[in-house]
Amino acid sequence: MPLALASAGAQSFVKSIGGKPETRQFLEKLGFVPGSLVTVISKTDGNVIVSVKDARVAISREMAAKIIV
Repeated sequence: MPLALASAGAQSFVKSIGGKPETRQFLEKLGFVPGSLVTVISKTDGNVIVSVKDARVAISREMAAKIIV
């Protein structure tokens, strides 16, 4: 399931990351690597605020759709 479809408060583990190589590299630098725990904090206007590796990160719906949990 893409992270964009997860509800607020949901905790999931990252299974894979799709998209172009530069997109995958960008997300991996933010901490979205397979096996990492991601918690959806809130969703507003399509943007998603998540907690990953003890940091809060805001990503767009398009980026969240590339992260499979």
